Amino acid sequence: MAMVGMLGAVCIAQAGDMRRNSRTDRKQPSSQDKQSQAIGESSSNSTKIDLSPPVGEAPALGVGVDQSDVQEMKPWNPHKADKDVEVGDFYFKQKNYRAAESRYAEALYWQDNHAIATFRLAEAEEKLGKFAEARKHYESYLKILPEGEYAQLSKQGLERLKDKPDQPVESRVKPPQLK
Repeated sequence: MAMVGMLGAVCIAQAGDMRRNSRTDRKQPSSQDKQSQAIGESSSNSTKIDLSPPVGEAPALGVGVDQSDVQEMKPWNPHKADKDVEVGDFYFKQKNYRAAESRYAEALYWQDNHAIATFRLAEAEEKLGKFAEARKHYESYLKILPEGEYAQLSKQGLERLKDKPDQPVESRVKPPQLK
């Protein structure tokens, strides 16, 4: 037991020596560092980094470049697009085609080349009587996935819609009769 106590005391003494040595190993700030910090300057001011592009490389975007061909960024979130398609499917099954159309259109806002959203939007627009828009979206689906899962259904939809009028839904709805 006494031996364990003695080993413990030796370990504690060595740890204390190591702490003292590590404190003396640290670099002491020079008088110039103390003076610059006292003035309120950062110690990193002495480090200068060259941010210019390498020789022969094009300058960074926006630096001496004609920006007339720069296009505006669009939001891109495939997860939100998938969720909107899922909710749109729910509305479509409930025969709430307006809500489904809205969700499918929102899915295309988040991911403009979402094939399923494009196809389902065409179906919803067809159900709402928006035949011109439905044709446009069936064709868009075929451009995205010409041999895709819904390619045959898109072709059938285009065939169905080829003789349909392009008038908006509101002009075909009869106003309620007053008695």
